[in-house]
Amino acid sequence: MFSILSAGVAPALALMSFFYLKDRFTEPLTLIARNFILGMLLVFPIMFIQYVFQAESIVNSPVMESFLLVGLLEEFFKWFIFMYAIYHHSEFDAHYDGIVYAVAISLGFATLENILYLFTNGINYAFIRAFFPVSSHALFGVIMGYYFGKAKIFSAHKRRNIFFAFLIPYLLHGTYHYILTVVSSNWIIALVPFMIGLWLVALHRMKVANMTHSSLQNLNENKQETQAIKRLP
Repeated sequence: MFSILSAGVAPALALMSFFYLKDRFTEPLTLIARNFILGMLLVFPIMFIQYVFQAESIVNSPVMESFLLVGLLEEFFKWFIFMYAIYHHSEFDAHYDGIVYAVAISLGFATLENILYLFTNGINYAFIRAFFPVSSHALFGVIMGYYFGKAKIFSAHKRRNIFFAFLIPYLLHGTYHYILTVVSSNWIIALVPFMIGLWLVALHRMKVANMTHSSLQNLNENKQETQAIKRLP
């Protein structure tokens, strides 16, 4: 039991540490832990809804399963929790902060989902799940947080960026699950290029989000210097 719990939690802790340490101004660990736990709690209502849909045979195609039952449900609930729990919080005051908090929610969800899967199917799947399902949830969180951060910091196109915070992770998640569903054999050959592309996009978004803070800081310093010069006699 301990080995399964360790294998289920370790990938999320490693990924969370990676994204957290990339933040130039670290966020409160208690707030990150809170969002992580909220992400874990999402597993239960989502699993119940998915079970009902499957039991009633409402979903009858890979497209519906991938983009309705999995992608839509999971990304919408994560998006909703972010809006409810963190978007208006005073600690969310920089572009990169959105990435940290969205990743915490996503990894909370991925961790409990991973533990339940390993309990059911065995620890032999721990390695491959760390590289694919757990990592993909974290990367969807990066993209979600990037657009939430953009919406919070910049007044222009605020509603559009909030919508993109849901839409783009949803489409990516649906595509990811569709690949797993349709490509029954050699699925790893199709999924590896997708994951590489996802990592590249996420790393670029992280870089841009961190640069945004520096640019805004320099802009504010220049404004203060200009105002000080104008006040000189």
